[in-house]
Amino acid sequence: MRRRDFLLSLSAVAPAAAFATWPRTLRATEPPLPPRWRTFEIVTSVDVAAPSGHTQLWLPMPVSASSEYQRLLSTTWEAAAAHAELAVVPGYDVQLLHVEWPDAAAVRPVTLTHRVATCDRRVSLGAPPPARARAESASSLKEYLRPTMLLPTDGIVRATAQRVCEGRRGEVDQARTLYEWVVENTIRDPKTPGCGMGDVGSMLRSGYLGGKCADINALFVALARSVGIPARDAYGVRVADSRLGYKCLGRSGDVSKAQHCRAEFYSGDYGWIPVDPADVRKVMLEEVPGGLPISDPKVQAARNALFGSWEMNWVAYNHGHDVALPGSLQTPIPFLMYPNGETGGERINSLDPVTFRYEIHSREIQS
Repeated sequence: MRRRDFLLSLSAVAPAAAFATWPRTLRATEPPLPPRWRTFEIVTSVDVAAPSGHTQLWLPMPVSASSEYQRLLSTTWEAAAAHAELAVVPGYDVQLLHVEWPDAAAVRPVTLTHRVATCDRRVSLGAPPPARARAESASSLKEYLRPTMLLPTDGIVRATAQRVCEGRRGEVDQARTLYEWVVENTIRDPKTPGCGMGDVGSMLRSGYLGGKCADINALFVALARSVGIPARDAYGVRVADSRLGYKCLGRSGDVSKAQHCRAEFYSGDYGWIPVDPADVRKVMLEEVPGGLPISDPKVQAARNALFGSWEMNWVAYNHGHDVALPGSLQTPIPFLMYPNGETGGERINSLDPVTFRYEIHSREIQS
């Protein structure tokens, strides 16, 4: 059994590139969390159902950099394996646990545990911009303007965004217009596997704007990028029930199927601004049996709130696209939000936690 423990500083987290060389234990003095913060323990357990040779796992982990809404407090894993280490995928700094066995007979269960603190996030767009908005570097923003395999920023994507934003000026005004358009024109399709694929070009070319969060929020991101607004998906998992009165916007206990993608866009005045048009559509479809019309007050409340705020009963993993899993001979995956695995050279279906035999459990830790 190999075990690694990392206790992360709340005030000065090591750079992502340092993960591969961190010592066995890193300790730092941690200031107490303010009262409005909540702490969650998230345990991911994986057992490959039918290993057939060389087997690898890649498990997403929460973003390590502290922010005003999320702090990774500790990471622990247990894996009897020939190789097990934290790794960082270049580009978007996607962080993961990589576990590897040379043959099927050696494969054993893996457990990955995180403690994460979160705080509800809100940007007051009706107020004057803050005097010291957190600024991103030009090189960082450039990453969130470029196209990806499934998020083109030219052709029909750019033409659609330019048409929707005609006459609008400034990042916030244009982004709000795109957000409202996405809410009005998409639908949540319950038949979509998992959270969807986020193939924006195919959605627009087909004219069918149905899907789930990774489709609907990816559409917002691609449209924003195409008109020069830095934007990004935020891939993560729900970890608690909603405290805002929405039954469908939370999950606690067994969260194995509670993965959820959100979105953000960047304003030079306000910094990164959270949005989630996909959850507006989720409220319409799932909040009550039979669904709710877009005019319903509960839907309208969600629509207003989810431009500029996130309830942090959710933990962010990363913003990555076109993720090349270290050690894999397969093509890059569109994003890393589920446990991923390969055995005998074949990719395991990440959307089926029963066949893959993984479970994710969350509990809130009372201070």
